[in-house]
Amino acid sequence: MTEIERKFLVTSQAFKSEAYRETKIIQGFLNTDPERTVRVRLKGGQGYLTVKGKSSDNGRSRFEWETEISHLEAKALLQLCDKGVIDKVRYEVKVGLHVFEVDVFEQDNAGLIIAEVELEQEDEVFEKPTWLGKEVTGDLRYYNSHIAIKPFKTWMK
Repeated sequence: MTEIERKFLVTSQAFKSEAYRETKIIQGFLNTDPERTVRVRLKGGQGYLTVKGKSSDNGRSRFEWETEISHLEAKALLQLCDKGVIDKVRYEVKVGLHVFEVDVFEQDNAGLIIAEVELEQEDEVFEKPTWLGKEVTGDLRYYNSHIAIKPFKTWMK
């Protein structure tokens, strides 16, 4: 139940032509405490409830538990979420032995594009695509729970 991932900004739209899947995601947070977040997500036609623990010091790993729930249950729970629903399109891109999930944020977070890669070990080596930019692993500003509260469009104000 430990999630190990690295997170990066994206420098171009080139990933779109490499993607093998594109999925609309809407998510909200029932709790955004840094010690534990509780997320409700609609991904395609399926609902999910996810609990994440506090990140490790380097930001690469943390506890994660997720279960599928029905579309109707997810829609109902989204009504209970804190203000600041995340709206994004996820592109899945296979690069070498790994799959990068590239999130193109919409609405209040338009302009933000983040790629994540899940790993088996924190020090695992992986191939980096040309469109991968600055690493932001562990930078709390780029966590979905943060941009739900402080959207990307407000960062320059």
